[in-house]
Amino acid sequence: MNTKDIWNTFHQELEGFIASKINEKDEAEDILQDVFIKIHEKKALLKDEKQLGSWIYQITRNSIIDFYRKRKQNSTFDVEKIDLPAEFDATDSNLQACEACVKPFILQLPEKYQDVLMKVTYQRVSQKEYAQQHQLSYSAVKSRVQRGREQLKQSFETCCTQVDDGFGNISFQCKSGNCN
Repeated sequence: MNTKDIWNTFHQELEGFIASKINEKDEAEDILQDVFIKIHEKKALLKDEKQLGSWIYQITRNSIIDFYRKRKQNSTFDVEKIDLPAEFDATDSNLQACEACVKPFILQLPEKYQDVLMKVTYQRVSQKEYAQQHQLSYSAVKSRVQRGREQLKQSFETCCTQVDDGFGNISFQCKSGNCN
């Protein structure tokens, strides 16, 4: 299959996939273009044409990761955009450590944000279910979650420094004197 055939077969699907991960249309189009340049240049390395789709999506995922790595130096990451692998276990010690780190920040938020974030985040109550339980509109709950997360993000940025070890592992260090 030549590059033109690959384009005709995959470009719309990849465009949607990239757009779901990148909110800026121009950036998404640039990534799509980069993906097809890589496909064209590296197609000879593909040993089994049956693996073409998987190979193309791997190139696309790596290009998206590269995009965020380049941007990371000037901005913070969006927690909601992180895709956890299917094998990620909720009992994983990293998740427990992260929850233990986040919980004190949530407990410092105003009550209406604290309650909704604790239930949605830790008790895994859906936002719709929370709205029904508390006789609130779904949009009101969505707003509270969004505002609570925004305040949580501000608390993190005030208190913590994001540290990347160069291998894709992210940790946080406390900025002395900025935390309660």
